[in-house]
Amino acid sequence: MYNWGQYVSGNSIIHRLDPRIKLLSVIVLSILILKADINAGLLLSVFMIAVIFMSRLTFQRVISSLRPFMIFFILLFLLHVLFTDGTPIVRIPFCGLSITHEGFYMGLYITWQFMFLVTGASILTMTTLPSDLISGIEGILKPLRPLGVPTHDIAIMLSLALRFVPTFLGEVDRIKKAQMARGADFKKGNLIKKTKSITSLALPLILSAFRKAEETATAMEGRGYKRGPRTYLRKLHMSSSDYAALVVIAVIIVGIQCMHFLPSA
Repeated sequence: MYNWGQYVSGNSIIHRLDPRIKLLSVIVLSILILKADINAGLLLSVFMIAVIFMSRLTFQRVISSLRPFMIFFILLFLLHVLFTDGTPIVRIPFCGLSITHEGFYMGLYITWQFMFLVTGASILTMTTLPSDLISGIEGILKPLRPLGVPTHDIAIMLSLALRFVPTFLGEVDRIKKAQMARGADFKKGNLIKKTKSITSLALPLILSAFRKAEETATAMEGRGYKRGPRTYLRKLHMSSSDYAALVVIAVIIVGIQCMHFLPSA
């Protein structure tokens, strides 16, 4: 089973942080990693490893959360390796392509950046209750409420989208195993045959997604859900740990900005 998006119960310092702080931290770190050079990237990597330790999540669980995106990572790496100009390492016969030093480096770096983004989002969802996530999103969007923006509806939609990711991936796994039990083979054959086998999952998966969406809507209506202002059982309050987290993020931002002004070797 894929673990991306599934909440992991715990009482770590990361679990106890205000969801607004965690959301803002993920947004800021995502922007920083996309603009980071190798030195800033190493600093952010050390910080991410520290966050994993503080959240008391096992590296096995974090790595398994990357599994649904492995095909994307491999394709991203290959695109940069094969189509980036530079000093050739190996020439591929019959197709006129070559693997270059620049392409190999760029492929590793860009792939690592996207793995960082997915890991940050995964830690967010694994350490934050869905209800707290809704409150955090709505809290961040609160300044837009006077402009007529339906902040609560947006928060609900984003939260449901995140919550349905593990459900969707689990449904893919269930349908695949059911078809394999009926004789389907997703490993043998050439690329065209494998593609046809995989596309056979599409129709039952789409039908299952519509059914899950209808069941969720019916359940929400049955529990009296309506649009409009709402109250919450637990109000969000900033603690000393939250302010300390803001200071840490600010120090990281300042540190990365200072790195840009250091003389290069």
